[in-house]
Amino acid sequence: MQKIIGHFYFCMPCRKGRYTKVPTEQTKQNGLRNSTPKDSSAKKIFGDSTLCAQFLRDYVDIPMLKTVRPEDIEDVTTRYLPMFSNERDSDIVKRIHIKNDETPFFLISLIEHKSNVDYNVVMQMFRYIAFIWADYEKEMEKQHEGISKTKGFRYPPVLPIVFYDGPNNWTAATKMHDRVLLSDVLGEYIPDYRCILVQLKDYSNQELMDKENELSVIMMVDKIKDKADYDKLSDDYVKKYINDITANAPEYLLTIISDIVEILLNRLNIPTEEVDAFTAQIKERKMGELLAHFKGWDVQAARREGREEAREEARKEFREEAVIKLIRIIKKLGCTEEMAKLQLMDEYELSEEEAAEKVEMYWQS
Repeated sequence: MQKIIGHFYFCMPCRKGRYTKVPTEQTKQNGLRNSTPKDSSAKKIFGDSTLCAQFLRDYVDIPMLKTVRPEDIEDVTTRYLPMFSNERDSDIVKRIHIKNDETPFFLISLIEHKSNVDYNVVMQMFRYIAFIWADYEKEMEKQHEGISKTKGFRYPPVLPIVFYDGPNNWTAATKMHDRVLLSDVLGEYIPDYRCILVQLKDYSNQELMDKENELSVIMMVDKIKDKADYDKLSDDYVKKYINDITANAPEYLLTIISDIVEILLNRLNIPTEEVDAFTAQIKERKMGELLAHFKGWDVQAARREGREEAREEARKEFREEAVIKLIRIIKKLGCTEEMAKLQLMDEYELSEEEAAEKVEMYWQS
């Protein structure tokens, strides 16, 4: 009889992005080879066994995954990278050992991280599934030649999971039939499966806090898309929760949280030196306190806006002085107020009402 050992696999894609950094030794060791902020954050989250286990237990509604522990997770990235190299530059693949009563079995899951809706994700996942099944068959054949042709041979189940953290609802198909023509007519003759969609926007901060673990803090940070989201994170009870969680977090998880927050601050376009100062203190377990004092929201944009406002104010003052000077010259030349109004309308593109107001204001000055 075919003996199947329980595992669960995970794939994280690499996409090109705006921000780049030279990989540190730590990121090299963890296989975090790409520099896209979202991919880097996903790799840090799902590349860690503790956070991976928390995700499977809390966000995937499959009973057999509710008892997954960090020690059940094995990294097999190097085995699967060659398979996906034509579609992705790098992926993370994890094997999770699952026990079902007395009988061990093989469970595979692909976790695809998306920040934007990808309308072809079900076909992409289908190719991944086919890759894994082909590899599994090859491996079983090496151990027992001809086993895949026997009546009792079975392929391991595959759970395709899409983790989506974009601001809007996921609108792409999660069923393969929805991407194949005439599947409604041909029905059972067309292969079909459904992706498990985990959509971050469906979780409120309170629902995330109910998880009471480190991943919930990262998820709350990942939810920030605008100032309103940030303000929610700055509530006193949220800051207390973050302080309580980070106070007991292992040092390496605190480093991961710091890295995720760094990505967030980069998205907000905050100067590098300020980001470094902020994230350094997170490792000192002062994240809640930092949120209480942190006021920056696209700091550089705010500064640019402030400078532009100052320049605009200067332009207005200069223009007003020019208006006054023109009115005085027209008056000195013996022209009428009506002529002054017409001249202002022509020279400064003022409306008749605006020009009349200026003449009335400065004619006697």
